[in-house]
Amino acid sequence: MSVTVRVPAKVNVQLAVGAARPDGFHDLANVFLAVGLHDDVTATAADELTLTCEGPGADQVPLDRTNLAARAAIALGERYGIEPRVHLHIDKDIPVAGGMAGGSADAAGALVACDALWGTGATRDELLDICAELGSDVPFSLVGGAALGTGRGEKLQLLDVGGEFRWVFAAADGGLSTPAVYGEFDRLAQGRAIPEPEASPALLDALRRGDASALAATLTNDLQPAALSLFPALKDTLDAGTAAGALAGLVSGSGPTTAFLCADEESARAVAAVLTASGTCRSVRVTTSPAQGATVVQR
Repeated sequence: MSVTVRVPAKVNVQLAVGAARPDGFHDLANVFLAVGLHDDVTATAADELTLTCEGPGADQVPLDRTNLAARAAIALGERYGIEPRVHLHIDKDIPVAGGMAGGSADAAGALVACDALWGTGATRDELLDICAELGSDVPFSLVGGAALGTGRGEKLQLLDVGGEFRWVFAAADGGLSTPAVYGEFDRLAQGRAIPEPEASPALLDALRRGDASALAATLTNDLQPAALSLFPALKDTLDAGTAAGALAGLVSGSGPTTAFLCADEESARAVAAVLTASGTCRSVRVTTSPAQGATVVQR
C-alpha cells in the first residue's frame, strides 16, 4: 500500500525578524503564502526506513535520517509506538535550498502520508505539534493557504485571502544556508536596536482584498539585506524582474530564490521571459497563490 501527498512551496510576503533570542532563534512576524509549486511525497510500507528523490536538485537532497521527511516519519512513529518501516519517495519540483520551504514541505508531506499509511488517527493539532518540533516552517507547509507565523514562525494564525495573486519565481544558480543568512542578519544588526516584529496591517488588508498593487507596496523581508550580502548577484535578478514590469520583487525567505509579484498572467509571462533571457538566474517559474496545504492525492 502507498499514500501520496502533495505539498506546496511558500513565499514570505512579510518576514519581520526580531533580535536573536537566548536559544539562538529569532521572534518573527512571518506572513506565509502557499504557492502553486509542489513536491509529492509517497510513503510505501517497507522493511526499513529508506528514502529516494527525483526531480530538479534531487542530487542535493540528503537520503539518510537527517532528511526532514525521514525525521517526520520517525517522530510520528515514536509518538504512536510504530516502527517507521517505510519507503519515502520525494518527487521534487520546489527549488532545493531556495528559501521556499521545500524541505519543510517534504516533512509535512511525509507526516501526512505516514499518518494515512499507518492509520494512526492523529488529530490535526497533534500533527501540528510534531510539525513544530521538526522546524519553524513545517506547520505552515501542512496547513497551506495564508497564515501569520509568530514565535519562531511555528505559531500560526490563518489569514483570509480575497483573490488570486500571480507570481514569477527565479531560482538562483546556487543555494543559501538558512542558518548562515540568520547569522549574517545578526552580524549586520550589531550595534542597532531591533524592533519587535509585527505584522503589517496594510499588508494583511491587501491580502484580504486580493489587491496585488497594495500587496506589492507592502512586501518586506528583513533577511533580504543579509541574503544580498552573502549572494550579491541576487540584486541583478531583482533589478531585471522589476525593470521587466513586476509590481515588486523580493528575496523569498532566506533565499536565494527571488519572487516577483505581477499584476496579471500576461505581465507574469512577460517578466518570466525577460528573466529567462537575462542570464541572472538558473530557471524561472510562473504560478499563482494561494495554494492548498498538504493534501492526499493518491492512496
